Amino acid sequence: MGQKLFMNCNRAIVEAAIQAGCRFFTGYPFTPATECLEQASHRLPAAGGVYLQAESEVSGINMLMGAATAGFRCMTATSGAGFALMQEGVSHMAGIAEVPCVIVNVMRGGPGFGNLAPTQSDYRLATRGGGPGDYRCLAFGPATVQEAVELTKLAFALADRYRTPAIILSDQMLAETTEAFDLGDPLPEEPVEKWWATTGCKGREPIYMGRPGKIYGPEAEYLSGNLTLNLIGLARADRDPDTFEAHMLRLAEKYRRIEAEEVRAETLYLDDAELAVVAFGTSARLIRPAIEHARSEGGRVGLFGPITLWPFPSRLIADASKRVREVLVVEMSMGQLVDDVRLAVNGRVPVHLFSTLGGVVPRPETVGREIRQILGLVTTDSRA
Repeated sequence: MGQKLFMNCNRAIVEAAIQAGCRFFTGYPFTPATECLEQASHRLPAAGGVYLQAESEVSGINMLMGAATAGFRCMTATSGAGFALMQEGVSHMAGIAEVPCVIVNVMRGGPGFGNLAPTQSDYRLATRGGGPGDYRCLAFGPATVQEAVELTKLAFALADRYRTPAIILSDQMLAETTEAFDLGDPLPEEPVEKWWATTGCKGREPIYMGRPGKIYGPEAEYLSGNLTLNLIGLARADRDPDTFEAHMLRLAEKYRRIEAEEVRAETLYLDDAELAVVAFGTSARLIRPAIEHARSEGGRVGLFGPITLWPFPSRLIADASKRVREVLVVEMSMGQLVDDVRLAVNGRVPVHLFSTLGGVVPRPETVGREIRQILGLVTTDSRA
């Protein structure tokens, strides 16, 4: 057991990042993520790190890229429209440079600048890669402050392990939730050796960017061949497209490995369930009372909560769909998570959608009515 703290999720995430070894934080204020920046502005220097105020999200993501290339564990936080502005840089960090970082997106009602209420409508932007080209980023959907702390630390570890950005999808309601949590211990595993980082070349040959065909250091387990693992020169790729294709094939192999090894989800009451309710983050937390109430009435309903949004727990949902009669997806968007669920279920059972929009949250009583209707429960509950 580590240090017990009491603060909101924005601030708790920064504390977890510092304990995970984050020593560089940059960002541009964007409600409801601004408290992350405020916390980092005084906590990073106190921890021997650097906080740097960016003049825009575009500038911030490129500062983050520079810090990551130098080998620092680094982080930024923003909200939907700011996250959208970062997408070109995220694409480059994930698909070309292959450098690790953690990005917190505190979602707010959209589209555009939207409003300051909670939503989950940036799901597709985070899980599909919102920038140009083929790439994926690790994405996590915490439901509580404790879970956000644990997933932030995990995000730093996996970002380093796979040399890729990791995204924490929070939202306005979770961000402002204040509760006790256990900060836990520092990461137990040894830091990944970042032989590729630009930390100076004394005693070794310089690492040149954009020179396919030359190996400068030990290769990660998921890569093979003789392609430079730092930035790949696009001019060379234009002259020799097969070289760039080899790079993309290696990325695809890395993503297959992540999908095989890093899936995480939680389940509740699924052993005897006829109806599986799928939800993540704030939605999963809010609808637990509805599931408990339906169970008290004899309803055989369970919860499936994806924790990794990418890699998505498709196989686990597919297995669950073989044991239930129907699936209900609850999300704060027009229907984004539901697409992944339907792909996983593959037509085995009906998949229903309960969605709230524009900052409205799913309430236990309204979700409860939907659950009872699907299960055919007769109740005298005043909420029915």
